Amino acid sequence: MLAKNGKALLKIWIAEDASPGERYAASELRHYLNLMTAAPFAVTTDKPTEPAIAVGAAAESLGIVCGQNPGGDAFTIRTTGGGIGITGGKRGVIYGVYELLESLGCRFFTPTCEKIPCVPELPLPQLDITQKPVLEYRWHNYKDMTGYPRFAVKSRLNGTALPEEYGGGVTYAWFVHSFERDIIHPDDYFDGHPEYFALVNGKRLRDFGQLCLTNPEVLEITVEKARAALRKNPECRIISVSQNDCENYCTCPSCAAIDDREESHAGSLIWFVNQVAERLEEEFPEVIIDTLAYMYSRRPPKSLRPRHNVCVRLCSIECCFTHSFESCDETGFLHDLRDWAKVCNRLYIWDYTTGFAHYPAPHPNWNVLQPNMRSFITNNVKGVFEQACGALGGSTDLNELRAYLISKLLWDADCDIEAHKREFAEYYYGAAAEHILRYIDLLTEMVERDGLHTGFNDNCDREYLSDAMLDVYADIFQKAEQAVAGDALRLTRVAKAGLSIRWVRMKNRQMLQNSIDPQEMNRFFADWRAHGLTRIDEWVSAETTLHALLEGKWRGTEFYRHWSAEGREKL
Repeated sequence: MLAKNGKALLKIWIAEDASPGERYAASELRHYLNLMTAAPFAVTTDKPTEPAIAVGAAAESLGIVCGQNPGGDAFTIRTTGGGIGITGGKRGVIYGVYELLESLGCRFFTPTCEKIPCVPELPLPQLDITQKPVLEYRWHNYKDMTGYPRFAVKSRLNGTALPEEYGGGVTYAWFVHSFERDIIHPDDYFDGHPEYFALVNGKRLRDFGQLCLTNPEVLEITVEKARAALRKNPECRIISVSQNDCENYCTCPSCAAIDDREESHAGSLIWFVNQVAERLEEEFPEVIIDTLAYMYSRRPPKSLRPRHNVCVRLCSIECCFTHSFESCDETGFLHDLRDWAKVCNRLYIWDYTTGFAHYPAPHPNWNVLQPNMRSFITNNVKGVFEQACGALGGSTDLNELRAYLISKLLWDADCDIEAHKREFAEYYYGAAAEHILRYIDLLTEMVERDGLHTGFNDNCDREYLSDAMLDVYADIFQKAEQAVAGDALRLTRVAKAGLSIRWVRMKNRQMLQNSIDPQEMNRFFADWRAHGLTRIDEWVSAETTLHALLEGKWRGTEFYRHWSAEGREKL
């Protein structure tokens, strides 16, 4: 037994020189065992004379070692001699504690919603578990992760800078689109050196273009700035040398010659990044140089190969997100994924999980999350970033559930996703769960049955968001609210989710019928703020989105010269 009659029967043992992560793991284990049993568990650095729950180096001293190459994330849990040993890498030992707690019935659904069973008499589980994730890099940027690093650790995500006590993370010195942001900004260089910038239609572009990658001075500047960044951030093991967030690649004779020979605009890019990687390798042998395969550079070069210390991050931005890559590959993404897998020994993915033009709008991608993750794993992908709603206040569209499911898939692409979905819904939405699940089913059934495609940046005028379908969805949410009418917490959660339908109906009426109800509009934005929500559109504030609604514009970015320039507003 672990506990009985208000008494803890085992101590939690850590080594006297335990790492910060091991100490944190032990404190988390004590906290949740205390909650479960109402018994005060103790953490000790003195080797117990009786069985204990040994964590980290303490478990290793008993001969319990991680059964696989531990790396940072693998762990082993084993019941032995009346006690339990938990060991693993610097993050793995923490993950191992959460795995033990989950095996005892705990669930960590959101930062503010945990299911902790009350078990005053808690038996000792018989466990022999070793886990090591396929993906070395796992991240998504839903608010539940970006705003709550402790929850990111519980979700076994590692793709950001985390405190050492949380096991640290996979940290970038520069993170994507670094040509302008970190290397050669036009404000600093264009007037004196226009030749550093892309030649397009016979003209060097100051704005919204790439660099001239065959200019030797561009290479020297890049190497020196990357070297300085890595020296300044010695904890970082990856740095992105990658294109700006636009097209307009260089067509000068030298760049074009490489691209023509390689039959891909990734040719000049990989040629350039390989040189950066080679120049930096001697001083930074453990650092990976990351670049994007994005839009014009998505197709692999014909013969050039990324160096062993180069990571290529392939982006799925053009894809349909209501059908799996395997079943709907009109853009050729799966073909490119397979080709990159053949030539790149470290392949990462940048994938998309929401509608960025209208964060609240229902995004019917529920059924593709698992098959697409499996496609990544099958093709030797080592890291995945699932780009989500990045608003500081989060959003609706059942994003709490989606964030939970994506975290599970990043750890194990073959997990029982339907069981996870139902378990979350039944606890988070209570008596409304069946209605919420029915709503998801209706969304996905229609787009699959009718072959409706959905991109990452669509407006709300879609067949599955017609007036007739919105009536159906609204009726489901009305029944969901009625089901939890006596449960204030879950009623609030259902009402927040229902904002998705309210937004689409209001937006479509204005855009498609030139009709707006001032009271409906006022109530919507008041409720939006009341739920702590901020942006509705990726790049502009809710205030600008409201102004766009009144002006009859689909997006607030239409007020600006370019979405990536003046349109980047706070919140």
